[in-house]
Amino acid sequence: MVTLIGERQAKEGAEFAYRGPLTDCRDCKLKAVCFNLDAGGVYRITALRDVHHECRIHEDGVRVVEVEKIPVRCAVIQKYALEGSVVTLEEIKCLNIGCDRYRICHPIGMEKNSKCKITKIIGEINCPEGNRLVEVEIA
Repeated sequence: MVTLIGERQAKEGAEFAYRGPLTDCRDCKLKAVCFNLDAGGVYRITALRDVHHECRIHEDGVRVVEVEKIPVRCAVIQKYALEGSVVTLEEIKCLNIGCDRYRICHPIGMEKNSKCKITKIIGEINCPEGNRLVEVEIA
């Protein structure tokens, strides 16, 4: 997949979460290339191309890059954890930011109430807050 990313962020192997289109870009002639990713998806830059464009948002402009969507690991409530099922991500009630699973329960780039397909069950999470959770990979 080909897209555009800020020149400063354009590093092979870098990962980023695509949050969706910006309203400031609605008149840009390149918006179709910038907005061709799935909002909430996490991507890895696999190759840089030598094409550079000016951009109203990115001070140093944007670079054409090749990206691949990567699976995201997150926590789902145990009763919904079925491989192949489509689930609506619910916010995990937890304020324990020191927990080693906090980033799994609150993955960067994922919006609560977004629909995702469970592609792999990783295993049960031993939650110190007592939540019955399972770690999964989603697409």
